[in-house]
Amino acid sequence: MDIVVKEELKAYIDPLTPDEHDALERSILAEGCRDALVLWGEVLVDGHNRYGICQKHGLPFQTIQNTRFQSMDDVHLWMIEQHLGRRSVSDFQRGVLALRKRDILAERHRADQAQLQKESDGEIGGPADAGDEDSPPWAAAPKVSRADMAREARLSSSQVTMIERIHKQAAPELVEAVKTGVISISAAAAVADLPEDEQRAAAAAGKDELKQAAKRVRESKRKPRKPAQEVLHSADGDAEADPSRAAEIADALNALGEGPAELRQRIIALTLENDTLRQQLAALRKQVADL
Repeated sequence: MDIVVKEELKAYIDPLTPDEHDALERSILAEGCRDALVLWGEVLVDGHNRYGICQKHGLPFQTIQNTRFQSMDDVHLWMIEQHLGRRSVSDFQRGVLALRKRDILAERHRADQAQLQKESDGEIGGPADAGDEDSPPWAAAPKVSRADMAREARLSSSQVTMIERIHKQAAPELVEAVKTGVISISAAAAVADLPEDEQRAAAAAGKDELKQAAKRVRESKRKPRKPAQEVLHSADGDAEADPSRAAEIADALNALGEGPAELRQRIIALTLENDTLRQQLAALRKQVADL
């Protein structure tokens, strides 16, 4: 059988680094190609590096057909799921793969909804028409929440959000800097908010400039802090308690450099209690005024 290598599938997953490829080549030369290449008909789905090494050295290999594939999207989903479980895949790569999976499933969900709408409008037959060629060749696609996507990729929801921002907004040079570990995901997400030419310039200048660019973006978005004493003594008597109030007080204490951790917690508790009492007093005054 002639194996067909599609460049689109070969490039769908980030390539091995030169060191990783050399290690795989040494392993195959020493032990042979132990894992079978996965095919869809004549198309190579998994094992592009192994296939290339075996062809280079004239080594034998085994193949296996995956008969469950019915579309190229099935192939993509299978490739994504295989690589999401591999420890060698970086956090950024796992995030990108999870986003690709979400997009495929979202498109399938839209196709399912369009199919149901056509059936409802009587344009095509219902599920009983099993031979209907318009029926999508896949199981109904579930909706994927951001939390589910993050869990499968072993990331936090905030990491997925940052990777999505990089994926949508980052210049290629910035993406490459993330992939190679020159810059962290969080820093790259910040730099991705800059105009593309500024991203390129920062990436060309190297690691230190990328860090400085990220710092400048973060500082430009940071709200000016209230004076510490104002935070500790302020309370809006007509407002509901703000869930972030404790964090605000803690920041104020840090600015003052006041006391050990136990004392800080006590001050936070007392300040919150004082806020509550002020709110209650304001409510009582309002009631008296209304009499």
